[in-house]
Amino acid sequence: MRVIQRRSTPGVRIGSVMMGAEYPIVVQSMTNTPTADVSATVAQVKQLADAGSELVRLTVNDFEAMAAVPDIVARLADMGCTVPLVGDFHFNGHILLTKYPDGAAALSKYRINPGNVGKGAGRDDNFADMIRVANDFNKPVRIGVNWGSLDQDLFTTMMDENARLSEPKSFKDVVYDAMVFSAVRNAELAQHLGMSKDRVVISTKMSEVQDMIQVYERLAKETDCVLHLGLTEAGGGIKGVASSAAALAVLLQQGIGDTIRISLTPEPGVSRDAEVKACKAVLQSMGFRYFMPSVTSCPGCGRTNSNKFVHLAKDVTEYIEQRMPDWRSKYVGVEKLTVAVMGCVVNGPGESKYADIGISLPGSSEKPSIPVFQDGKLFKTLRGDDVRDQFIQILETYITNRFS
Repeated sequence: MRVIQRRSTPGVRIGSVMMGAEYPIVVQSMTNTPTADVSATVAQVKQLADAGSELVRLTVNDFEAMAAVPDIVARLADMGCTVPLVGDFHFNGHILLTKYPDGAAALSKYRINPGNVGKGAGRDDNFADMIRVANDFNKPVRIGVNWGSLDQDLFTTMMDENARLSEPKSFKDVVYDAMVFSAVRNAELAQHLGMSKDRVVISTKMSEVQDMIQVYERLAKETDCVLHLGLTEAGGGIKGVASSAAALAVLLQQGIGDTIRISLTPEPGVSRDAEVKACKAVLQSMGFRYFMPSVTSCPGCGRTNSNKFVHLAKDVTEYIEQRMPDWRSKYVGVEKLTVAVMGCVVNGPGESKYADIGISLPGSSEKPSIPVFQDGKLFKTLRGDDVRDQFIQILETYITNRFS
């Protein structure tokens, strides 16, 4: 696989997590519980952290939410959960951070939105107050610019300037310019106020895939600060995952991005940690990070007996998920294991040989023999009704022998 050269950035420490060009791309997520509801928020943070979120952001929108932060951190620590928590501030962050020093100290990072930190002459003063608190507690900040809450004074000025040009830019070009200018200007302002570059993260989030790609490509040319990537309103379900994956993949392939979030609209019955799993799937599918053994399985066609290979593929995947906590503690490198569960003779043997361990079930008109391959060679041919149990035992033995 071609090695992607990440753009050079200073390392930023957020609690126990490091992000930047020399470190793995960091997965983060955000709670959707009322932060003042300590029990619900603690439970969801723990769920997200257990799923693999390395940073978790909390809404801090009022006095009750800010006052709850130290208790949330303490309860999580009692549970052995030390995931860094990021305070998400809008409109009144300068007040909350100033009036609640215990909450400011308990958070690991502050997210500041330049578009709603204030208006007119008070804007820079409010921004400066937040940076001052961050400096006092040695906390990093994310300068998070969103299209939906872009600084309207700045945008209006830039649109007026554009209108006076002999060849005005398109509306979207001005939007991109304003997003990048706002992010870079405020990052520089934070540094002017005494914040070192190794405590500054920048994001310029859009809601459409092509817009996000355009603005981050421009941003990457204007700053060497650590960049956080994400579509700000990706949507839910398949649409949200697909849109986010498309945008992230294009940028990550160019070496742009040090931390990611996939923001999915909640769906009834779907766990909040779905966004964490989606992030991990994107990073693993691109070869940037490995979290658990990957299962290759075919889509099925008229040749395959879906009742057999589909269920086996599902069972093997679920088994790996269940066993991974124990495997991770015992077997270094097991997360890079590749497993193939195939459904007919067309690609089945080839894919099974290519994987570390693979099984090729017979199609609907093939002989009832089931070859299992290990390290590219035929290991055993299975028969009988307990193929699932036989294959899982072979998988367990293989992992023990290879990774012990």
